[in-house]
Amino acid sequence: MFLLYLTGLLFIGAVAMFVAAPLFSPESEPRGTGEQEGRATRWEKQKADAYVALKEAEFDQQMGKLTEEDYRILREKYEARALEALAQLDRSGTPGKGQDQR
Repeated sequence: MFLLYLTGLLFIGAVAMFVAAPLFSPESEPRGTGEQEGRATRWEKQKADAYVALKEAEFDQQMGKLTEEDYRILREKYEARALEALAQLDRSGTPGKGQDQR
């Protein structure tokens, strides 16, 4: 009887480890992408995140949750991040999403 319980617990533990393994592995670049494509993906993500943050800050300012000064500071910060990402994408020659790929 004890051996049956032990076997069941080991089986459940093995399944749990298999399911949870991706949560504990370090984040890496998607398979099959080169270093340049991985960087381009990071810059695209930074650009998209900056655009979202700008929209949220604008909405918060319109709702009265941010003062004009706080909104200006946030807008400058996120515009700088978006511009940095766009400049890096231009340097790498990687077209952004929505742009023509020639």
